[in-house]
Amino acid sequence: SQTSADVSNVASFKLPDPAGRAGGALTSSLLNVTYADHKNTGKDLSFQETLLQVRGILQEKKFTQVPQLSSSRPMDVKDTFDLVPSGFSGTARAVMIGINYVGQQGELRGCHNDVLNMKEYIQECHGFADENITVLMDDGKHINPTRDNILAAYRKIVSETKPGDVIFCHYSGHGGKLRDQDNDEKDGYDETLVPLDYTSAGQIRDDDLFKILVAPLPEGVFATSIMDCCHSGTVLDLPYVFVADGEHEEMAVAPDFDFGPLMGLLQAYMASQAAGGQGGDPLASIMQQCGGCLIQ
Repeated sequence: SQTSADVSNVASFKLPDPAGRAGGALTSSLLNVTYADHKNTGKDLSFQETLLQVRGILQEKKFTQVPQLSSSRPMDVKDTFDLVPSGFSGTARAVMIGINYVGQQGELRGCHNDVLNMKEYIQECHGFADENITVLMDDGKHINPTRDNILAAYRKIVSETKPGDVIFCHYSGHGGKLRDQDNDEKDGYDETLVPLDYTSAGQIRDDDLFKILVAPLPEGVFATSIMDCCHSGTVLDLPYVFVADGEHEEMAVAPDFDFGPLMGLLQAYMASQAAGGQGGDPLASIMQQCGGCLIQ
């Protein structure tokens, strides 16, 4: 979505005017490439080919976003685009969030459709079972996408996941930026997701997402996250990036990425696990085994 704006003060933050756009430019373009006419049209495409085709559709529609893939470890972008790796034998789970901010300034119109269309895609093309998909939408029918509910859904999917399982997370809504509170961002800002109740509960910072959704993942989990919002390219604080701008051919360490704050978050998580009597090596899990990707 091309509708969010930079935010430095949550108290004064107002959702931007979407200028008549329904939101979900990325999701719509991705599905146009991978699920055209309700067929698995992306099954033979690589990550690179998929993102470049998405970029082409965005350009045709006069959007300026450049799709970006980020990961906890180096990935070969010429590998086949897939949400479920070959040889998979575990359980595939998903958390899908669509926020239209109904009745609020900056109301969007397409985020619910994004979730429903993406849900159909992952079920039809990647074998996700309905009982393993958690949907949050502000439509009065699903779980309300408040800050607490979003974080609870992320905690739940991580807690249920075992080695060999697959996680898919999809978010369509507003994204923002808040001034960094712990000096771990070189630009001085944390990237954020904007929950439905952001005015009272606040936004969800990238640090929170890393600690809740990334750091606790068991070794051997293949996790994919698609964030269709502004400022999403670094919202999971992952170090390796492929930018589908037609100039880059492979994934590389993100420019100016500082591994120090990442190690600090890991150490804090390890300390909390030790205090709770839980062992394991989250560093090995995150930096070697987790196949996390993020598309902006």
